[in-house]
Amino acid sequence: MAIFWQSRIYLKRTMISKLANYTSFTDAELIAYLRESDRGAFDEIYERYWKKLYNETFKRMRRIEVVDEIVQDVFSDLWTKRGSRKIDSLYPYLITALRYQVFMVYRRGQAGPEFIEPLEHIALADLQADSLLNEKELKGCIAIWMSLQPEKRRVIFQMKYMEERSTKEISEILGISQKTVQNQLLTSFASLREFLSKLMILISL
Repeated sequence: MAIFWQSRIYLKRTMISKLANYTSFTDAELIAYLRESDRGAFDEIYERYWKKLYNETFKRMRRIEVVDEIVQDVFSDLWTKRGSRKIDSLYPYLITALRYQVFMVYRRGQAGPEFIEPLEHIALADLQADSLLNEKELKGCIAIWMSLQPEKRRVIFQMKYMEERSTKEISEILGISQKTVQNQLLTSFASLREFLSKLMILISL
């Protein structure tokens, strides 16, 4: 009897999804239908968010062919792992998945010379979309790391990521070569990544 009613409920939900106007669904409803392999729900998620993800990716990469690939990878991963991912809030999940894909492009050396590794990706080297640290916690960890750095490195890092200055602007303000600024940032990346990696180990214990 229980199986009979479960079958009726499934058939009813399937019929509703076939007739549904997906644009009226909330994100939570779309996630629920997505878990049941409802292609219409997936298509609506794609239509609802692809442009936002494209723009966010373009800010980081500036190469259309790479941007297209990353956005498609995010949605492909969403579909193929629809039954195994725990998604509480759709857009934040997609943004985190996007950041991970951008980092993977960077790590494979496909980013191109115009790409400078965004601060938000430094902590994602060994993480999936369900990151152990949220944005607020990550910023707190970075503040601790900065307090431990030599003054020149700390100043350059702050000017680049807190004041959003270019490496050329930093070199002119500090009276040092642009190459020196870039080298200091590379050293900062390695140091911060090591710091966060150790922190992740402690968190996961």
